[in-house]
Amino acid sequence: MSEATVDVADLRHHGGGDSTDDRADDAPLRDDIRLLGRVLGEVIGEQAGADVLDLVEATRVEAFRIRRSEVDRAELAERLAGLDVKNANHVIRAFSHFSLLANLAEDIHHERRRRFHRREGSPPQQGSLAASFALLDEADLDAATVARELAGALVVPVVTAHPTEVRRKTISQVQVHVTDLIRQRDRAALGEVDDEWSARLWRAVLTLWQTALLRLSRLRLSDEIDEALRYYELSLFEVIPAINAELRRALTERWPDAGLLERPMLQSGSWIGGDRDGNPYVTADALRRATTRQAETALGHYLAELEELRVELSVSDRLVTPTDELYALADASGDDSPFRADEPYRRALNGVHDRVTATLKRAVGHLHVPEPHADLEPYDDPTELRADLDVVDTSLRSHGAGALADDRLARLREAVDVFGFHLCGLDLRQNAEVHEEVVAELLAWAGVCDDYAALDEEQRVEMLAGELRMRRPLVRPGAELSEKVRGELDVVEAAAAQVTLLGPRAIPNYVISMCESVSDVLEVAVLLKEVGLLDPDGDDGPTCPVGISPLFETIDDLKNAGATLTAMLNQPLYRALVANRGDVQEVMLGYSDSNKDGGYLAANWALYRAELALVEVAHREDIRLRLFHGRGGTVGRGGGPSYDAIRAQPPGAVAGSLRITEQGEVIAAKYGEPDRARRNLEAIVAATLEASLLDTENLGDDAEATYELLDDLAARAQQAYRALVHETPGFVEWFRAATPIGELAELNIGSRPPSRKAGDKISDLRAIPWVFSWSQARIMLPGWYGTGSALESWVDGDDAKLEQLRELHRRWPWFRTILSNMGMVLAKTDLGLAARYAELVPDEDLRHRVFDQITAEHERSCRMLLAVTGDDRLLADNPSLARSIRNRFPYLEPLHHLQVEMLRRRREGDDDELTVRNIQLTINGVATALRNSG
Repeated sequence: MSEATVDVADLRHHGGGDSTDDRADDAPLRDDIRLLGRVLGEVIGEQAGADVLDLVEATRVEAFRIRRSEVDRAELAERLAGLDVKNANHVIRAFSHFSLLANLAEDIHHERRRRFHRREGSPPQQGSLAASFALLDEADLDAATVARELAGALVVPVVTAHPTEVRRKTISQVQVHVTDLIRQRDRAALGEVDDEWSARLWRAVLTLWQTALLRLSRLRLSDEIDEALRYYELSLFEVIPAINAELRRALTERWPDAGLLERPMLQSGSWIGGDRDGNPYVTADALRRATTRQAETALGHYLAELEELRVELSVSDRLVTPTDELYALADASGDDSPFRADEPYRRALNGVHDRVTATLKRAVGHLHVPEPHADLEPYDDPTELRADLDVVDTSLRSHGAGALADDRLARLREAVDVFGFHLCGLDLRQNAEVHEEVVAELLAWAGVCDDYAALDEEQRVEMLAGELRMRRPLVRPGAELSEKVRGELDVVEAAAAQVTLLGPRAIPNYVISMCESVSDVLEVAVLLKEVGLLDPDGDDGPTCPVGISPLFETIDDLKNAGATLTAMLNQPLYRALVANRGDVQEVMLGYSDSNKDGGYLAANWALYRAELALVEVAHREDIRLRLFHGRGGTVGRGGGPSYDAIRAQPPGAVAGSLRITEQGEVIAAKYGEPDRARRNLEAIVAATLEASLLDTENLGDDAEATYELLDDLAARAQQAYRALVHETPGFVEWFRAATPIGELAELNIGSRPPSRKAGDKISDLRAIPWVFSWSQARIMLPGWYGTGSALESWVDGDDAKLEQLRELHRRWPWFRTILSNMGMVLAKTDLGLAARYAELVPDEDLRHRVFDQITAEHERSCRMLLAVTGDDRLLADNPSLARSIRNRFPYLEPLHHLQVEMLRRRREGDDDELTVRNIQLTINGVATALRNSG
């Protein structure tokens, strides 16, 4: 039988290509991949015909042979280039689904291995709370140290609207169904399943094949809001309160007198509906919708839990004696049903339920739930609801029903503490340039200053500080303002109204993009005062429930971060405002623009240096610094394992609290179901505890000399990066021709435009499409370029210098993490495929001039990485990812070849609708297989 006509039962007989080095424990993974591939093959054969199946199978076999270096990829590329657009579509869809199912099998296998280790009593996994508390026990920390470092402890993953999740929600739902079926098979005796199970799997894969991978229209902001809220029901309502309860229990057992965690340490945040930097769709209405839907989600969850509690707590006072407080709560409920005359808990919970219903109606203005039984007053704030639930808890424990109190009621009490009436804090964000324009118009309208833009920094600060000392607003209602200024004020006014309605945790921070000066900060303070959020004349000075967070993004801004923060705190009025916020100042650090500006190593070192400087300022000014890390999903935007990244922070940079963005496809990967959510959230919290309480830098007296060494390396890396990206003539032209950057704008994956403003400069591009495009072309440049040159030129053949770097790699978590993440990116890079994309550049001289630089730097980076780590191959430190790449990447081969061919046809004038769709499908398929995009 020829390879081209292999029987469907043999489809996907690979288990990851070369399996000689696969461990026996991975046999179930290979079995799952074969099973899912076989079923998909059967579906393709039935739905598209034997000819299509033969084409797909022949392509698959050839792709795996390429991966084993048995044939030249030019042959496959030529054959696929000859396909008509319809057959190309079949192949693209087939390999996109192969990739998706391989990912699914991988995730299931990770679960399987974790269950195995738990059954075998293996030591706690690194990154778990159990492992972290074991490390803390070894350190023998005293209560005073722990209390000091964990004062105000706060860990907040912040979901953002950055649009890199290419999968439709519908596709994800089918994946969940297939995952559940494989789990059922695992639970069956000896993996045996019946015909009905097989039929259900077949139907699920058939549904997948007949469901469109692409959205018909671009996501609206309202869709992004709803999509983010979905993860609360999927996992977060269950997992976040549970982790907080475990944390409190473990800390109290070890340090009972330290007074730790007066509020939940792990909370949740969002930018969706509040981040209007470059997104014209974030309006006052959008903000109101976001906060209203969040409140509706939180209160709806409480109502559902109270319904269950009413059923469960059927306790009769003919058998037990509740407390007087419980009877008072029952009597206040207005429930006089004779059927519940001896059931005070049910009556009490009816009253609580009705008050929550009234609270929901006040918060959202309408009800999608039944009207309350009694006309009771809404709760003023979550502490009142928590107090009533505490009454129920205390009463249950008084008559020996503590086990009932420790179940659903305990989870609900914890949830109310975490989620309040607001669910998650919604940050505001806008660019500093916009604030300047808005404040300038307000000052001019009020007759305070005709030309604010003409003032120097000192004059601006003096004028803004003067305004902040006065109660009067700058404009009156109905003032004639430009549309832009009116829109900005409307957003901040809406935020003020939601703070009044839902509490101060509803809008915790205002983030200033591209913040460079004290005036940038005071301009936001003036806007907050204008809408009544900032009170300039409180009893103890100025107060504001919304914190102002400068965001330092570019290399230069990061270098100046310490000086900027010092200048902010030296402004007396602002310092008083910080004092009235508990002497806590949040600073956000941007990973994306700094990378685009200076390259991988320079950006990461600029961030480290900025943190060192900010920590020094915080100590000198006696404030508590909270850092907010704007990390993306890919290494080029600060991605990589969160546990390692947090532990690699400089001394004092974590100090018990941090916030961190979760973006795009990362959200579904981390929070799509409870087990994964638990693992990922534990890792963030565990790393925060370790970085706060242990010496994780491990440099000791060598710190300053090491910092100087990295200053040198970063400068060399930035020079190499800028020589290519910012100084090579025609580079932007090359980038736009060799990657699908233009076609990404046509993919309906997010509400926000791909550029901040019109223009043909790299600086005008958002970091997401910048990184996404390099990933599609398999160059991954933002995650490594320049580092090889830096290492090679610094070592310069000196074995002693190379050994110095090796010692740093062994000793210093930051350096080890940087190189490990770079190794991951280099392993995903494929310059053979990248060369195919380079062929799309029409200017042959430009094509070679740029690509030759990329090829040479890639070789240097791989060679120097291995020289420093001492490994003999990439991913030697990450066998799980190495296996994953073997399993998934053969499916990328045909997708890339067909993407290049479809791009070529489109750019030569082929406007066939199916050609355009094929390009979008390949983008979708490649992003799915790589498991990250932007």
